[in-house]
Amino acid sequence: MPARKNKINVGWREWVALPELGVESIKAKVDTGARSSALHAFGMQRFTRGGESWIRFRVHPMQRSTRGEVISEARVIDERRVKSSSGAVTLRPVVETPLLWFGETRMIELSLTRRDAMGFRLLLGREALRGRCLVDPGRSYLGGKVTNSKSKVEKSI
Repeated sequence: MPARKNKINVGWREWVALPELGVESIKAKVDTGARSSALHAFGMQRFTRGGESWIRFRVHPMQRSTRGEVISEARVIDERRVKSSSGAVTLRPVVETPLLWFGETRMIELSLTRRDAMGFRLLLGREALRGRCLVDPGRSYLGGKVTNSKSKVEKSI
């Protein structure tokens, strides 16, 4: 049996925050069937800052709503071909950002894509979960709603 030391139990959906992107609270679907994590982003504009590639984008953090729009900026760390659940392959910008949940903050990679038709604006895939979570598919919101975005950042990538 695999070791459970220092692993948190998470449900199939959880409240999280992306403090550096200005997203104070967002529902995330925990998806062990997806390799990478994805954030609903639109109005994406690439630009250069300090000789590096950056992206400015908009986020609607509230599920099934266009209220509460957040404008975010992040350094692009990569561009990757990602295959969606429908089999379509797209080239997506990837950013690295802290994720806050269960009172902890850790760095994750997120691809940016339109998720208008999806039930959740944020998908957390295996790479964000690997080695640190046990997923209980029959439970939800085990970490409660995120209310504080100040926490130590744990580098995990």
